Amino acid sequence: MNLKQLFYRLLLLICILGTGGKILFAQNSDSLYISPNNTSTPKQVTINNIFIVGNEKTRKNIILREMNLAENMTYNWDEFVALVTADQKKIYNLRLFTTATVTPLFVGEEQVEILVSVKERWYILPSIIFNLADRNFSEWWSNQNRDFSRVNYGIKLDHNNIGGRNEKLRVIGQVGFTQAILLNYTIPYFDKNQLHGLAAKFSYNTNKNIPIKSVGNKQYFYRNPDEDILKKTLAASLTYSFRGSFYNFHYFTAGYHNTWIHKDVIQEKPNYFTHDDQKLKYFLASYRYRHDNRDNVSYATHGTMLDASLTKYGMFGNDDIDELEFSIMASKYNKLGDKFHFATGISGSAFFSDNQPYTLVRGIGYKPDFIRGYELNVIEGQQLIAHKNSLRYEILDIAYDISDIMPIDEFSVFPIKLYLSGNFDHGYVRDANRLALNAALTNKYLLGYGLGLDLIGMYDAVFRFEYSVNNMGTGSFFVNVKAPI
Repeated sequence: MNLKQLFYRLLLLICILGTGGKILFAQNSDSLYISPNNTSTPKQVTINNIFIVGNEKTRKNIILREMNLAENMTYNWDEFVALVTADQKKIYNLRLFTTATVTPLFVGEEQVEILVSVKERWYILPSIIFNLADRNFSEWWSNQNRDFSRVNYGIKLDHNNIGGRNEKLRVIGQVGFTQAILLNYTIPYFDKNQLHGLAAKFSYNTNKNIPIKSVGNKQYFYRNPDEDILKKTLAASLTYSFRGSFYNFHYFTAGYHNTWIHKDVIQEKPNYFTHDDQKLKYFLASYRYRHDNRDNVSYATHGTMLDASLTKYGMFGNDDIDELEFSIMASKYNKLGDKFHFATGISGSAFFSDNQPYTLVRGIGYKPDFIRGYELNVIEGQQLIAHKNSLRYEILDIAYDISDIMPIDEFSVFPIKLYLSGNFDHGYVRDANRLALNAALTNKYLLGYGLGLDLIGMYDAVFRFEYSVNNMGTGSFFVNVKAPI
């Protein structure tokens, strides 16, 4: 225990003793309770000081940026209770801490000190890449016959809190199905008022086996007999971000994209780029708005989220494309008592012309748009909408202290949450070209339903095990990662 931790523990003890046990605490992140020694609630409270403990690396201003509560401010009681709960969730959603609690301590009838206690995650995460190149596990297992040549492997380095300022660096070197180099650096704030940020990204990848079309609403992959590289892609972008309020973000991106394909690809699919050339190069610009007020950004049970963007592909006369795309995701999460919650979300996208290069083709089956029961399919078109719904019941919510066998403090607590989910999804894809090869599922109402188990583990990792049936009468078991909504 260092001097800083010792100081705050002494402060907590002094507050408890000095007020006869009169202490407020957060429970289940939803409510505040006064100790039995004082059953009345004040009409208002004034915050004297805000103390932060546990932030060994993270700078204090990064945490304070997430808080509405401020020193020397007076709040009415109901507002104060709501702000304590909201600030605790915002601090946790930085994804810098395994736990975050905001505890008000009474030092007078209407005077409180605020104690913010956090436990930091492990920020430097070198890891071995071993993942599937396909859209999901079920696609690889069923459609690609568990082909291990379709595996990516390499080295990834993530630093998620450079200098304690929540700056993020990702470096990837990858071989296997896709050979890739990626560099990504994000600065959430570069100004004193913590409003403006920047992000830079560079990637280069090559493939010897690529999807060139869909047949029967499934991807068709091509490789030539000589095992030549069929596609090379270089992309770079710079993003400026503005966060004017706690839950609202604005992103402005400018980028460059250059893709080369082998001549054999054009022979197999002459309209792969919609023009007779082996190169597709263009500049792009996009605006994105994001509102995120969820209790947990990895697996929400309460709150709202809206993410909308408008992207222009081709900014100058010599660019090889002139396209405009709009996309949107909107989700709402409602608690229905202590154990149940309901999640519903809409996602969609639209191009404003009837033909796109195959590298820009969208549809249900590609992230983030899917319908349960159609995990093995891609339903491609120019416009789509998907509506996903889940009624979930909490089966388990426990955390194991494994510090006896785990010497690293950041991994000393192993949490497990388990939810049973009843799911219903539906949607539609419009294909203006009405391709006969995919007519079974395009331009038709689609739905899927079923049951699932959602497992949430350490560092909010999500695993989903679902059995779903679609309106074609096909039922299958699917394994997925990440929350569906």
